[in-house]
Amino acid sequence: MSSLAHDIRVPLALDASVTDDALSVTLDDGRVVSVPLAWFPRLAHATGEERANWRLIGRGSGIHWPAIEEDISMESLIAGRPSGESAQSLRRWLDNRPKRSDAP
Repeated sequence: MSSLAHDIRVPLALDASVTDDALSVTLDDGRVVSVPLAWFPRLAHATGEERANWRLIGRGSGIHWPAIEEDISMESLIAGRPSGESAQSLRRWLDNRPKRSDAP
């Protein structure tokens, strides 16, 4: 018996951009997927410079933002799963962030 789940290939990220409202990712299958920035609170609280400083990980299976310690997998993005970070963890992260004049 074959399972459809085994036949699904998760596309890889090629490029990413972050605005004040959305995270948009260009995929290797030609799609551009955009999700609300509110799904990823660390990105929402990041400065423009921090948002622009990202790199592909796992040959495009994910995206990493080193300055804010955020990783987003393409599997989660395609599945429509927002950040799973707890409110307590986010609060602790925010409390330990240096105060920045250009942060939202």
